[in-house]
Amino acid sequence: MNAQQLEEIKRHFRVVSEALRSDIRRIAEGHSTLCHELEEPRGEIRDEFKEIQAIQHSHTLEIDLSDLKNRIDCLETSRT
Repeated sequence: MNAQQLEEIKRHFRVVSEALRSDIRRIAEGHSTLCHELEEPRGEIRDEFKEIQAIQHSHTLEIDLSDLKNRIDCLETSRT
């Protein structure tokens, strides 16, 4: 292998490595953009999940309250 061939290989490697750097940079930018775009829907889903949990908790409390009222009514009825 002569010096000219060696220089051609080096030049080709520089061109290929610069293209790879450019591709990697674009991928990283795209990844960053996607992460940013997904953050808003995640927040909305998190908020909706908290709301659903609150509704379920409220419903459970209503059932418990209704059950307690029924038990009190039964106790009051049995005393009379």
